[in-house]
Amino acid sequence: MDYVAGVDLGGTKILTALADTGGNILARIKVATKAADGPAAVIGRLVDSVRQVAAGVPLAAVGVGSPGPLDHTTGLVYHSPNLGWRNVPLGEMLRERLGVPVFVDNDANLAALGECVRGAGQNESHLVYVTVSTGIGGGLILDGRIYHGSAGGAGEIGHMILDRDGPLCSCGRRGCLEALASGTAIAREARELVARGGGSGLRRLEPGAITAQTVAETARQGDAAAAAILRAAAVNLGRGLAGVITLLNPRVVVVGGGVMASGPAFLATAREEAARHAYGPAWERVSLVPARLGGDSGVVGAVALAFGTQG
Repeated sequence: MDYVAGVDLGGTKILTALADTGGNILARIKVATKAADGPAAVIGRLVDSVRQVAAGVPLAAVGVGSPGPLDHTTGLVYHSPNLGWRNVPLGEMLRERLGVPVFVDNDANLAALGECVRGAGQNESHLVYVTVSTGIGGGLILDGRIYHGSAGGAGEIGHMILDRDGPLCSCGRRGCLEALASGTAIAREARELVARGGGSGLRRLEPGAITAQTVAETARQGDAAAAAILRAAAVNLGRGLAGVITLLNPRVVVVGGGVMASGPAFLATAREEAARHAYGPAWERVSLVPARLGGDSGVVGAVALAFGTQG
């Protein structure tokens, strides 16, 4: 029996799993990324995690999901702000250290692949995956395969501009979907509200302790201001999804990421707004659903990539 390892490399954690030929996860390990230590140290931790999870088992291949634009044919990571990397030959370094074939792709692409092969979009050949977390990213499965675009940068849904006069985004432009609907955007809006003297429930928190999670908790306790911030973010997400649905005509749009833990109302509001703005024939065909695999979407996709699955 062949075994593979799948790795979900993130800005804060490295999740590594061992799987059999059926894609069943047999063991897993999670370690801190510690990106500030630099690429060599992070890659060393990744290699150690693969060796630990596969102790005593011969590996046939390794699949890795990495944040940021990259060359999926070589595994060269062009730029990853979450890791602080530029032009890091991740694939080459891992092949040298591990001595097995290593396949690398964008983390959102692999989350899309994971949901396609074992999750909410199982057996669908036209799927869009959107993650709403610290930022907003996307992965595309078109005609049954990961769609990379001309230079590997397809699926950057979070950087579609919805409001040219909107908040500044981490990419340097204003009004991106990420600046309006991400966990970072939710926390920013709450802190700004508190600074203006509003948000009675939120004012009980230290400004530095305000996160999307604490905003959601405050909303669940009945705070109207916190609930309004979440609703505004969900509305903007729905408008962004409407554009994606109109353009790509997918069968399934899967939404995952930490912000989805705020409660079912967030996705329900986004769905209502998408229905208002998406082109009718495209909307009638699509299902807009939550991710089924949760935090495992990426690592399941990495396992599938290691086995040669492209969608």
